[in-house]
Amino acid sequence: MSNEQKNKDEIIEKSTKSALREIFETVVFVLVAVILIRFFIGELRWIPSSSMYPTLIEGDRIFVEKVTKPFRAPKRGDVVVFYPPDETLKTDFLSVTARLTGIFCKDIAYIKRIIGLPNDKLEIKKENDNFYVYINGTKENEPYILSETDWIDCRDDMYCGPFQIPDGQYFMMGDNRGNSQDSRFWGFLPEKNIIGRAVFKFWPIPRMGLIKYK
Repeated sequence: MSNEQKNKDEIIEKSTKSALREIFETVVFVLVAVILIRFFIGELRWIPSSSMYPTLIEGDRIFVEKVTKPFRAPKRGDVVVFYPPDETLKTDFLSVTARLTGIFCKDIAYIKRIIGLPNDKLEIKKENDNFYVYINGTKENEPYILSETDWIDCRDDMYCGPFQIPDGQYFMMGDNRGNSQDSRFWGFLPEKNIIGRAVFKFWPIPRMGLIKYK
């Protein structure tokens, strides 16, 4: 092999290594950027069911913000995305990476509205075929729900009160009270399970806008 050919081969080899290194660095940069954005700023989610109808409908795409989480306590009426209390999150490298990047993440997350706050006394009552939530003895005004009559009747194995919500935990309900697997069925939500607050619908375009709170 001539010296000229050797020089060409060396140039090609160096160019290939340089291109591969650049691709690797770009991929690492993008992954780190995605993780930082999802961890500190927010993430995109889609609505898989009608449990939050009419506020959110199946197929809506929303932005879930996390910026205010360290500085703002969850409030009554907030619509939040969270891991249900019976969901066990895997801690192996692939599962954690998937959770941080959102790529191939299989963790189950719900979206509901905060109805009861820590230490609230809560009770669900049926009055003249209408259902109401009472907080600390006062009937809640809930203009966001689908119906006051289309609810799931309370059973002995459901959390309908009266009870006091434990410290550091919340009572969650969907706006579609007739079709929502929420705290009435699985109890209280620890604050640590909250992922972030849903603030904006960005798709489909005709439904674009801020998510209504109380």
